[in-house]
Amino acid sequence: MSTVVTLESLKAMAKQLPVEDRVLLARSILQEIDAEQPPRRKWSEIRGIVPHPYLGEDAQEWVSRTRREADEIREGGQGKIK
Repeated sequence: MSTVVTLESLKAMAKQLPVEDRVLLARSILQEIDAEQPPRRKWSEIRGIVPHPYLGEDAQEWVSRTRREADEIREGGQGKIK
């Protein structure tokens, strides 16, 4: 039968360590967490993989259209946001 270790009990145990050992423990935990994370992708690796225009509409055209439609709605017009 294994003992369940809670965060509070672990913190209490760590508090009994000398400061230098607590720093080493914290660094060790952070290094393990960092090693478990998948590597971050660079934007340059994925640049250009989506065909232009994506979903049939240019990004700037989409921004301009949605802003215009939002302005029309605020002004009481009949514009609809898709």
